[in-house]
Amino acid sequence: MKNRSRSLIAAGAVGLLALTGCASAEESVGGGNKDKKHLTIAVFNGWDEGVAASELWKAVLDEKGYNVELEYADVAPVYSGLSTGDYDLNLDVWMPETHASYVKEYGDDIVDLGAWNEESRLTIAVNEDAPIDSLDELAKNADKFGNRIVGIEPGAGLTAATTDRVIPAYGLEKMEYLTSSTAAMLTELTAATKAGENIAVTLWEPHWAYSSLPIKTLEDPEGTLKNVESIHAYGKKDVAKDFPQATKWIKGFDMDLEKLYSLEKAMFVDYDGQDYAPIVKKWIGENQEYVDSMTAK
Repeated sequence: MKNRSRSLIAAGAVGLLALTGCASAEESVGGGNKDKKHLTIAVFNGWDEGVAASELWKAVLDEKGYNVELEYADVAPVYSGLSTGDYDLNLDVWMPETHASYVKEYGDDIVDLGAWNEESRLTIAVNEDAPIDSLDELAKNADKFGNRIVGIEPGAGLTAATTDRVIPAYGLEKMEYLTSSTAAMLTELTAATKAGENIAVTLWEPHWAYSSLPIKTLEDPEGTLKNVESIHAYGKKDVAKDFPQATKWIKGFDMDLEKLYSLEKAMFVDYDGQDYAPIVKKWIGENQEYVDSMTAK
C-alpha cells in the first residue's frame, strides 16, 4: 500500500510537471503585452549583419520581458525550421536575389515582415591599393592576385552568382575560385591587407570589413552583381498570432549602414570573443535614442 501511494504521488507529480510545462510554453510577456514570452530567432552561421541585428533584438526584447533564444544554423536548415515553426524569426533574408530560391520554396509557410536595410549589395572586393579598379581588369592581372578568388560557403547565393555570372562574364575561368567559409575568407582578407598583399574576395555590403579594412569594391561594368539587395525579417507563418507586439516592432525596424557598421565594429572588430551581450549593452547605451525608437510604436 505504501509503495502504491508513492507511485500515485509520483504519477501526480509527473502530471503536474507536464501541465506546468504547457503553461510555461504559453506564458505571456505580461504588463499588457499578450505576446508569448519565449521567442526563438534563427541566425545564419557567418552572416555578421544577421548576428548583429539578432543580438540587438535579443537585448531589446529581453529587456521588454521576453525570453529570446538565438539558434545558429546554416541557411537551408533555417528556412526549413522557419517553415515548420521550429523558429519564430530570422532577420537576414536577402532579396530579391540572394535568397530567392529559398523564399520560393518555402514562401507559402513563411511571412515577410519587411526590409530593415535597403542599401545592400553583393560585391567582389580587393585591397584598397590593388592595381585594378574594375572586374574587367582582373583577368589580365590575375597573376598579381595569385591567380585566385577567395569565396565563402559553396551553397551561398553569392557563390552561385560569382560562378554563374561574374566568372564567365569577365573571362575568369583560369583563376582558382576557392570556396570554404565566410570566416576563412575574412581571415585571408585580414591577413593580406595587413601584409600589404593583393587579394580578391567575394563580399557584400553591409559588412564590417568595409569600415575596418583597407578594401574597395571592383566596378562591375557588365552588371553581373548590379542588383541592390534588401535585408528582410521573415517569420513563421503564424508569427503575428503568437507575437503581435513584437511583429509590429519588427515590421517598423530600420537600420542604415552607418548604424549597422557601428554595431558590427563594436562586436567583431573592437572585441575578440563570443559573448556579445555586454558589447551590445554598451552599444545600446551609446545609441539609446535610436534603440528606444525600435519599440516606440
